[in-house]
Amino acid sequence: MQVQDTPEEWRVVATTTPFTGNKTSVRTDDVVMPDGSVVRRDYQVHPGSVAVVALDEQDRVVLLKQYRHPVRQKLWEIPAGLLDVPGENPLHAAQRELYEEAHVKAEDWRVLTDVYTTPGGCDEAVRIFLARELSEAEGDRFEVAEEEADMELARVPLTDLVRGVLAGELHNNCLVVGVLSLMAARTGDGLDALRPAEAPWPARPFEA
Repeated sequence: MQVQDTPEEWRVVATTTPFTGNKTSVRTDDVVMPDGSVVRRDYQVHPGSVAVVALDEQDRVVLLKQYRHPVRQKLWEIPAGLLDVPGENPLHAAQRELYEEAHVKAEDWRVLTDVYTTPGGCDEAVRIFLARELSEAEGDRFEVAEEEADMELARVPLTDLVRGVLAGELHNNCLVVGVLSLMAARTGDGLDALRPAEAPWPARPFEA
């Protein structure tokens, strides 16, 4: 038995957009169920995101700590950001986020994993990259504002992050998935067996 997600689209007989925000919106669809009944589904429409597990030569991961208002916590996170332009190459977006949030560049990029963050209520798709061979970025630091102006930066040993995830001390989705995926890849076929940085991404198609 092959365990693999498959595309499928049930018929929508009506759709509205009751809310449109700066980056996301809320859509309401009337969806036909297999028994012929029609149910209403509300969900957030999201442009998609990228995130980066940036691993240095000392086996430390680049992290930032940022206030997240919906959960009323400051969370340790890996660098991440939105796909600002439809069809944007996710690798380019990830490189931009690593530069803007951590002022770091990387020579070796791989796709670590692709996830839907909350598929029951949001269509956000995230591609998480592994970045290695790190160095300080050139030029001036990106000027930050709002929540990002209060960010803390750190490099934390990978083993400490795994312990923190399993102890329930770290909660950011991309950090948890990225760190555990990295450890799984190491114990499996190895990091060099990961998909190339510009591997196809059906959830958010792009031109290489």
